Amino acid sequence: MDWMRYRKIYFLLSFLVIGVGIISLSKWRLRLGLDFTGGTIAEYKFTKEINTDEVEKGIKEKGLNLSSIEKIDEKYLIRLAPIDGKDKATLEKYLQDALGDGSFEELRFETVGPSIGPELIKKTIYAIIIAASSIMIWVAYQFKSLKYGVSAILAMFHDSLVVFGLFSILGHFFGAEIDFLFVTALLTILSFSVHDTIVVYDRIRELQKKLGGDFYALVNNALTETMVRSLNNSFTIIFMLLALILLGGTTIRWFAVALFVGTISGTYSSPFVAVPLLLAWDSVMTKIKPLKLVRKK
Repeated sequence: MDWMRYRKIYFLLSFLVIGVGIISLSKWRLRLGLDFTGGTIAEYKFTKEINTDEVEKGIKEKGLNLSSIEKIDEKYLIRLAPIDGKDKATLEKYLQDALGDGSFEELRFETVGPSIGPELIKKTIYAIIIAASSIMIWVAYQFKSLKYGVSAILAMFHDSLVVFGLFSILGHFFGAEIDFLFVTALLTILSFSVHDTIVVYDRIRELQKKLGGDFYALVNNALTETMVRSLNNSFTIIFMLLALILLGGTTIRWFAVALFVGTISGTYSSPFVAVPLLLAWDSVMTKIKPLKLVRKK
């Protein structure tokens, strides 16, 4: 199949998605969670079971900025934006009303600072830059050409921009927050994207050694041979993440959403961003070489 015949459409689709994300980021930015901003942690032990989804909805209706409710054994950990004594009384009155004939015991109530400070964010950015540079150099070395390394890294950052842009939109309309789990998901997405891209690149290299000939045809053959494998691999991950989104509860929902979006974007970017970039680079270099020879003469 001639996959690369539609490479301009692939690039246009990527530019549209990333463009919408950048506009959203510039207008609404990202909604930061308690890991970045700090907040209040309230831990309670209830005498009867509560429905966390209903309690979450009720607390938000009371005007309190709730981040999450997490059940740990028989205890419940409630994370909120910083609240004062008046808000605490509102929270406990609502919990008492929600329990009906039940009661609860306060185990902990404290306001904490951000667990991800500016210094940690700076170190994380440095680590991503160092890791991306190392991956680019290693891929370029293994495939004996810089075009492989650069194309793989550009596809990797394509996936990051897609996730950031979408979370800006989800944060504005649905209250999705950026926390430590989001950072973990983002790093996982980066590694998944590069892994899938290398699989396609490796098949291109094998076909070059085995068949040789036109690079355009080799790229299409490599994509045809790896497409089913890549889709099967991605669908197994996507089905699991769908189950987590639907059944995993509020604590890990946005973490699963970030992985879900990143997996779909990574599945798309490996054949339809990284490979077209590789082909475009090769096409440009092919046109430049005759010009260099003419100038030398």
